[in-house]
Amino acid sequence: MSEKKRAPFREIFGWAMFDFANSSYTTVIITVAFSVVFPKLIVGDEKSGNLLWSYALSIALLLVAFSGPILGAIMDFSASKKKFLFASYIITVIATSALYFVVPGEAFAVTLGIILVAVSNYGFSVGENFASAFLPDLGPPDDLGKISGFAWGIGYFGGILSTGLVLALTTPHDMTNLDGVRLIGPITGAFFFLAGIPTFLLLKERGTPRPLPAGQNYLSIGFERLKRTINEIKDFRDLIVFLISFFFAYAGLAIVISFAFIYGDQVIKWDATAQALMFVLTNISAAIGALLFGFIQDRIGDKKTYTITLIVWIVAVTLIWGANGLTEWLNQTFGSNLESKTVFLFIGVLAGLCLGSTQSSARAMVGVFSPESKAGEFFGFWGLSGKLSAIFGLLSLGYLQYMLGLENAILLCSGLFFVALLINLRVDEQRGKKMAREHKGE
Repeated sequence: MSEKKRAPFREIFGWAMFDFANSSYTTVIITVAFSVVFPKLIVGDEKSGNLLWSYALSIALLLVAFSGPILGAIMDFSASKKKFLFASYIITVIATSALYFVVPGEAFAVTLGIILVAVSNYGFSVGENFASAFLPDLGPPDDLGKISGFAWGIGYFGGILSTGLVLALTTPHDMTNLDGVRLIGPITGAFFFLAGIPTFLLLKERGTPRPLPAGQNYLSIGFERLKRTINEIKDFRDLIVFLISFFFAYAGLAIVISFAFIYGDQVIKWDATAQALMFVLTNISAAIGALLFGFIQDRIGDKKTYTITLIVWIVAVTLIWGANGLTEWLNQTFGSNLESKTVFLFIGVLAGLCLGSTQSSARAMVGVFSPESKAGEFFGFWGLSGKLSAIFGLLSLGYLQYMLGLENAILLCSGLFFVALLINLRVDEQRGKKMAREHKGE
């Protein structure tokens, strides 16, 4: 059996550009801008707004959780990964741009906002699954860490450019500048649309469609293959254990991604300058971390890399929770005059190093544990694990912050990362790779 070759760089670049494009959505809408605008301006009450925000994201993720594996099965059978990816891209662009019509203070603004955030987040999330399913086609297993890390690194630069553009054209985000606030969605949608074009020009569809059996359609095939995959995945013990670990890790990540800037606004009480600095510094550190850990990953292994990132997350989230107390201690001990927002910025840089690398190493692990003929379906289960965990994390945080306050509730993340770390110790990386290599495709 010949060694699998790496795809041409232009194709890898085209695939990576989808990370560049979709980072505009997750950074601007989910993390930096619209996530802060929604509770503060559209809902008008922080605790209720935070809870409704977690509902909107959870609705989308619930839909992804149940549709992802079915769509992945259909996608593999029909060899139509590119078509599915394009459909998710268009859904996200249209729903994101339509946030223009969510006007603070107008009737039904909250309901419309929840619907559009749910629809756009659904498109974005299934698109992540569809794009990830291309990864095993792009190179041999030993190269997937570098390829995945390269894409995550480029993605963070996409986040920096798109968010810089949005902040420059739409701030201040308050009731005195509603015209600017309304442009957050359209600018993000336009960026996503334009930046995603190279993906569809350069990325190849390598699969071969299979003829439909008599009396069946793609939906029935999807359910049939899903049932078969559920039976087969039981044999991939290390993939299952890893997906359970990823469930808890991604629950923590979903909270960080969706509430970090809300935390800065409501707990740290930062100003616009600190917000902009946090955005720039964390994205730069995240890009560096994704690229750096991508190379480390291919040298020390996916499992060890993933483990290191979980340990860093436990430390970082604990420091975030104690940022105000840590600032007071530093000032008393060293006679300094630090502000909480400054300490929070430094912690953000530490956390940023692992923001992309945790997800990149996880994606690569699923890639090397997946037989090529089952990549779409297994990445569908990866998406299922991630989406169900995000629902669990977001709703748990939403309710905890409503009862205990956001500052105390954020400590939940450390516990989630710790559980993920313990479960990951049970993964045998070499055995998992061997199972994927020896699987007999259909």
